[in-house]
Amino acid sequence: MPNLPNPFSDFWDFVIGNTDDHNALGAWKYLFVALFLALIVASVVIAIKNWQEDPSQRTGSHLGTWFVRVLIGGMWFQGMLWKLPLPVSGGLQYWVEQMGQRAAFAFHRELVTEVYLPYLYILNPIIFLAEFTFAVSLILGFGVRLIGVLGIIFLLHLWLGIYRPGSPAEWPWEYIFLAMVMFFFALHAAGRSLGLDAWLRRNVAAVRDRRGFFGTLLNIVG
Repeated sequence: MPNLPNPFSDFWDFVIGNTDDHNALGAWKYLFVALFLALIVASVVIAIKNWQEDPSQRTGSHLGTWFVRVLIGGMWFQGMLWKLPLPVSGGLQYWVEQMGQRAAFAFHRELVTEVYLPYLYILNPIIFLAEFTFAVSLILGFGVRLIGVLGIIFLLHLWLGIYRPGSPAEWPWEYIFLAMVMFFFALHAAGRSLGLDAWLRRNVAAVRDRRGFFGTLLNIVG
């Protein structure tokens, strides 16, 4: 019996660029492998700096939050790859067509068929950049509160878009579970656990003192 994939082996195959989505990109896959590894290295460096500079960060809770946050960030990075090649991914076009038939509400199905599909060449890069932003934010721990809220909206849109029965079948709870994870990241400001948000709050005076527009903004988003 072949070995079944699990999140960790899947994550490792992703790290080394050995997934179908990577291989579909040809030589370009090495660019995304290098980019992902650079983000992971940066996340580890940020975590170490926080660990060294702030004793309150040296807890199992912060370490666990950092690990899960980076893992979910890796999932978003992986998910964005099949949105390539730009400007229109065949995979994305297929699922948008599915939304045109399976969205929960008639106005949503009409929006998909009359707006999304005709202008998919514009929406595809926007969706790709949105998922890339989610990935970078979670891996580095920057602006996680804001990204958590935006991620919830993004995921609920997907849930309602593939709501009605169809083939291939979708398990609706997968979107809800991920939305719950993003909710807890936002609720608990997960970027403050060994992330860039924690470093900024400690080292940037405007953020630490919560004064001025810049300080207020970063305290809200992170």
